[in-house]
Amino acid sequence: MSLLDRRAATARLLAGRGDALAVTGLGSTTYDAYAAGDSPRTFYLWGAMGGAAMVGLGLALAQPARRVLVLTGDGEMLMGLGALATIGARRPANLAVVVIDNGLYGETGMQRTHTAAGVDLAGVARSCGFAHAETASTQAALERLARAVYEAPGPFFAAVKVAPTAAPIELAPRDGPALRARFRAAVLGEAADR
Repeated sequence: MSLLDRRAATARLLAGRGDALAVTGLGSTTYDAYAAGDSPRTFYLWGAMGGAAMVGLGLALAQPARRVLVLTGDGEMLMGLGALATIGARRPANLAVVVIDNGLYGETGMQRTHTAAGVDLAGVARSCGFAHAETASTQAALERLARAVYEAPGPFFAAVKVAPTAAPIELAPRDGPALRARFRAAVLGEAADR
């Protein structure tokens, strides 16, 4: 079976985002989201492994009229599995969590993750009470998913199986206070210099 290209899959998922807010996890999902086109509506997490889904939950609860997309990797999601239970219990209708799953811990040396050994993250999300949970590994499934992450009632979960190949690192801004101010301005419509 031929797996999806990580960077191309991320770009496809972000292409139709409209005014949706995005939170990216540590490492590759941040690099890929930035490579797809920087946006002030994207909050890049640096050094917060395991936290993307919970940041997305907080944002979804604070901004119930906005769609929130969390893009994270399988290693980070495995580190923060409890987040799926919390999201399932709160049931935010505007939250979508997409795990870009290459079966590897890309930031710590390419060790195999538990998804490579058969752990089914969509099954975990389903068990936690997500309204929708699926695994996508074909281009046709990705195309359907690219619409559903913004339209289907949440909480929505998808694991996107991608090939374990490297892509050039595209570093997003790393200035935390500046990113926070920029994102806040995009969410609340305020001047970014506050």
